[in-house]
Amino acid sequence: MNRFLALLAAACMAVAARADTYVVLPFFNASRTANLDWIGESISEGIRGALSYHGLMTLSRDDRQEAFRRLGLRADANLTRATVMKIGQALDANQVVYGEFEFQPPPPGDKSRGSLKIVAHVLDLRALRQGPEFSEIASLDDLAAEQARIAWETLRYLTPKGAPSEEEFRRQRTQIRVDAMESYIRGLLATNADQKYRLFSQAVRLEPGYSEASFELGMLAYSREDYRAAADWFEKVSPAMPRHRKALFYLGICRFESGAYAAAETAFRTVAETVPLNEVWNNLGAAQSRLNRAQATDNFVKALEGDSSDPVYHFNVGYSLWRQKQFDSAAERFRAVLDRTPEDSVAAALLAKCRGHQGPQPNDPERLERLKTQYEESAYWQLKAVLQPDKQ
Repeated sequence: MNRFLALLAAACMAVAARADTYVVLPFFNASRTANLDWIGESISEGIRGALSYHGLMTLSRDDRQEAFRRLGLRADANLTRATVMKIGQALDANQVVYGEFEFQPPPPGDKSRGSLKIVAHVLDLRALRQGPEFSEIASLDDLAAEQARIAWETLRYLTPKGAPSEEEFRRQRTQIRVDAMESYIRGLLATNADQKYRLFSQAVRLEPGYSEASFELGMLAYSREDYRAAADWFEKVSPAMPRHRKALFYLGICRFESGAYAAAETAFRTVAETVPLNEVWNNLGAAQSRLNRAQATDNFVKALEGDSSDPVYHFNVGYSLWRQKQFDSAAERFRAVLDRTPEDSVAAALLAKCRGHQGPQPNDPERLERLKTQYEESAYWQLKAVLQPDKQ
């Protein structure tokens, strides 16, 4: 499977025009109630997550924010169709989802929190055609259900063959209380790690099964190299969440860094079964190497076949072969590392050992397998969309 992907990846650029790329913009707050701006981001995240979960190549919030920065746009701006087109073009997106929402306060004597009208639009930049409009009106307390309905209608329009029934779509999702959603979104919008931690933690306290907030808490702990705490958070991420596989990938790294190599192997293998990325094969091989499993070399080779330009993959194949005392083959890989990164002193030292036919010694320093820490699942789905456009 990995060799198949490697061969086709070289052709992906030439045929990528067949695969659509999607961007979901923040929904405009038409009521102009400033403290409700977070709802526009929440709707955007809900739709983006649904499209991503169902295999569409959906651009990240970071990509979108960078486009807004380059174009000098505020996140809460009321976007004209011309501006929506500019954003989509800046991101090389084929389909743009955008819209607005309007809050209606409750009438006097009504104890509800008011109602919310959401309107979504889809703009096809490839065909320069405006798609249908989707709208929902519901109580603010039912924001999660309202967002889910808008997300499903958008998904059904964009992928009529791949969208599940609305009943199945809703069954896949946990209904989150609105105050927990607000804390989570405000955490995404926060500008420093302490604010993010406080808001995501509050979201989890309000809604203990809130996978999105658990994932973000895991990433905050991971960034501090608190691998045990990060692993605890990543384990709480539901399989129904769009970033479940990403959570498993980082869970695998956390388990590896904590010395729990069997648990790391399980996490990486689970990801590889669905998304056979080079970085996943590499890390699976690293965990198996620590466990002295024979298949470690095969998985390192799969990663190298997928990207022969990456020195990490050359190093791990060489290191695995060196440990097996296949000195000539290992030396070839270490030379490839040094061709790409001449300053790599570890690869140079191992190459010297290969030349001297000197294998591992009992007093050698710690094991040297190298992990990949960037997970790029979107590249896999883009390639799959190119190869199987009929399934969308």
